[in-house]
Amino acid sequence: VQLQASGGGLVQPGGSLRLSCAVSGGIFSLFAVAWYRQAPGKEREWVAAITSDGSIDYRDSVKGRFTISRDNVKATVTLQMNSLKPEDTVAYYCNARRSSGIYRGDYWGQGTLVTVSS
Repeated sequence: VQLQASGGGLVQPGGSLRLSCAVSGGIFSLFAVAWYRQAPGKEREWVAAITSDGSIDYRDSVKGRFTISRDNVKATVTLQMNSLKPEDTVAYYCNARRSSGIYRGDYWGQGTLVTVSS
């Protein structure tokens, strides 16, 4: 299973970015997918997740600003980020996870850097 993230870049405070992650090599609809982020020298932290049946959750600091979605036909997971703040400046990673059965495992894409700065 391979994940390819894209969409990072530089944006001013209050602006928006859309991250996408294409998943290949497995049956995408079976996976729970999520976005994490990690600042240099810090642990990776969970940002948003969407299960295989469409249940969604967010960490408190991004609720109301970020929206996660999935497209099971295109095998993609997207993170729409609005009202960005300088503290959102970190590398973002997409994750696909299956806890049992075929494709069981934890899969990661490469990081995509988001910089929020004026």
